[in-house]
Amino acid sequence: MPVTAGMQATEQGPGIQGPGIQGPGINECWRQIGVSGDRSCPELQEHLHCRNCPTYAEIARSLLDRPLPAGYSEEWARHFARGADRPEPEGGARSVVLFRLGEEWLGLPTTTCHEIAEPRRIHSLPHRRTGAVLGIVNVRGELLICMSLPELLGIDTGGGPSDGGKIAVFRRLIVIGADERRVAFEVDEVHGMHSYGVRDQLAVPATIGKSASTVIQAMLSWQGRTVGCLNEALLLAMIDRSIA
Repeated sequence: MPVTAGMQATEQGPGIQGPGIQGPGINECWRQIGVSGDRSCPELQEHLHCRNCPTYAEIARSLLDRPLPAGYSEEWARHFARGADRPEPEGGARSVVLFRLGEEWLGLPTTTCHEIAEPRRIHSLPHRRTGAVLGIVNVRGELLICMSLPELLGIDTGGGPSDGGKIAVFRRLIVIGADERRVAFEVDEVHGMHSYGVRDQLAVPATIGKSASTVIQAMLSWQGRTVGCLNEALLLAMIDRSIA
């Protein structure tokens, strides 16, 4: 990102290590007697850290309320104008979140994944003792239906990671869907985001399970593994049918 001398103070803000914030009336007390200084400030005993101190917050507000430096708007306008002129990545770059169910690695479009969190307690629903619907989970105060993706896709989760247990992996809860119909499901591991191009996609093999084949639109080769890329629309439609 382009940064002019006048913009440096605005981008850094209070609490950022590096050169001091320049500007009239700015008292960098956090660098002198606070957590980045000698910690002699008596307010630390009550607030524990400078970011919890009202003085620190007031300095941050004063920085945000300052007039824009000369040339600020023009330079950012030039920057984004250059970005608009850049060509699209060859092959149409896409991004998926990679996760593991048993020994199977799958990917969902990044835009479909709303949140990745630690597993929650699953509360069972009446007359839903079996099947793909496991129950409901509380995610930051919102009650969501929790699905069993292995049950839905016919995936055996008896296997584990192929690294010999040398790397610790953790189960995660993934929240997907549209705002009006969000659902959650647990996975054995989340790798993170992965970008690929259309030319990187492989055909779906005929040996893949019947349920999975209806929602896997392409395969990817990733770190010596084969990843099935799920079609979010088809997956959500399958989930809707299971909930009904």
